Amino acid sequence: MGNRLIPAILVALLAIVHAQLWFGRGSVGNVAELQRKLDAQRSANLQAQQANDRLASEVRDLKEGLEMVEERARMELGMVKPNEIFVNVGK
Repeated sequence: MGNRLIPAILVALLAIVHAQLWFGRGSVGNVAELQRKLDAQRSANLQAQQANDRLASEVRDLKEGLEMVEERARMELGMVKPNEIFVNVGK
């Protein structure tokens, strides 16, 4: 009787561990599903990051573009803002 009790307990423990592997919280299917969700989220994050980078580039271009337009208008066209005094120093 004692010879058969230990193997029976070990088989029962093995069955419990095996059941956890296939049906439990950290099961193979559950981990695979979480990995798919993680991959989808990483893809969405990458697309969002690319969109953010494009928008940041557009904002930077608009800011620098306006400064360049203003500078060119001042140099070539003599643009003066309100309440500014234009002084032309000869060459």
